[in-house]
Amino acid sequence: MPQITAFRAVRYRPERFGADWSDLIAPPYDVLSAADKARLLQRCDRNIVAIDLPHVPPESAGPDEAYREADGLLRRWLADGTLAADERPAIYVYHQEYHHAGRTYLRRKFFARMRLEPFGTGTVFPHEQTFGGPKEDRLKLMQATRCQLSAVFGLYSDPAGQVSGLLDVAGRTPDVTATADGVVNRLWAVTDPAVIEAVARAMRDRSVYIADGHHRYGTAMMYRDLLAGRSGSLPSDHPAQFVLVGFCAMEDPGAIILPTHRVISDFGDVPPARVLQALTGGVALEPSPVSPEDADRILPPDSPHDLAVYVAAENALYAGRFTRRGLMDSLAAEMSPAWRQLDVAYIHRVLIDHFVRQALGGRACRTQYCKVTADTIPLARSTGGIALFCKACTVGQLKAVSDAGDLMPQKSTFFYPKLATGLVICPLEEQPGGRAPGMCGEAR
Repeated sequence: MPQITAFRAVRYRPERFGADWSDLIAPPYDVLSAADKARLLQRCDRNIVAIDLPHVPPESAGPDEAYREADGLLRRWLADGTLAADERPAIYVYHQEYHHAGRTYLRRKFFARMRLEPFGTGTVFPHEQTFGGPKEDRLKLMQATRCQLSAVFGLYSDPAGQVSGLLDVAGRTPDVTATADGVVNRLWAVTDPAVIEAVARAMRDRSVYIADGHHRYGTAMMYRDLLAGRSGSLPSDHPAQFVLVGFCAMEDPGAIILPTHRVISDFGDVPPARVLQALTGGVALEPSPVSPEDADRILPPDSPHDLAVYVAAENALYAGRFTRRGLMDSLAAEMSPAWRQLDVAYIHRVLIDHFVRQALGGRACRTQYCKVTADTIPLARSTGGIALFCKACTVGQLKAVSDAGDLMPQKSTFFYPKLATGLVICPLEEQPGGRAPGMCGEAR
């Protein structure tokens, strides 16, 4: 059972910055470039990105000095009152209001700590395969700052709305508000011990599914094990036994999943027309009446088609329906029925790995990923490739695949919007005498 606890977050001080933190928050580190970092710091030199992204790009570890500088900056901000630890442990209610496809959504979440456990041993589940990621960079930053700066995004099932009811903040003015990239972020600290205990009890019988932040979760495990290895053991209530999570109910109307599209290229001497013909071994294609430039209409969620295909060499767009679903029983016999029913699994196992590979004489093509529909066709044109537009999977499919013990293919889901960094920081060391983390002098 997941163990959820309150914590004393390190936060910007409203008495210094007011209740609008728009210039202080940042997107997650793994979607930022050096130019993005410079833009955020130009707006405000106290933006959290100054600490959270010491090395760009974060796919690999940077020089030790970069992480020492991040730690030094954190200490200076704690010393001068930019940041301070809250006086009382809290669960932090977090709402995001955003617009997508002409609609306004409200996604309700809360930040809390969750006890770490290895995947597959309890009630915490990954949901998709991940690429080799920036664990070395994140581990060095965690070791330097002794903090978790950005949260894992976790889903749980709450069809009756029990947990969200306990954390209802209707009518209460947010402690802080921050608007970034069209998303309005609002945060409330809930310090009532009775409410905190009720939320912890309500979460005990629920599984948690990692929606975003698999690398962050793995890094937290590495950090915990590193500390335990140094001392021989780690107290069960040590902060490093926990990970910062932003929890969201699967049934929340704002918990939407967007698709990630594929662009295949590097066909060698095989012309794109031959690759397109190979795709028809598993999908029936017909010319689409939609213009390739009309991104919003290429494959709407309510389309009767399973995917759309764009061939850059022809500047042609096709709509398609899968025709060989039965092949999944042999090509993916080792996977669960829930996994074999995924559209994106069919695209990889049947279309790309089977039919396209056959057309290329057994050689694999290159596969690139696009979260933004409007960016997909330009990428196909620049690579001379073929774009495969996918439909989003559902939260129910995610849960079914995870419960079956399988992992979705890489880049199966795109949870929008991302959780903002900078609203709460979770300390990973004790806070004796009320002192803020980072000031306790723990040896590294």
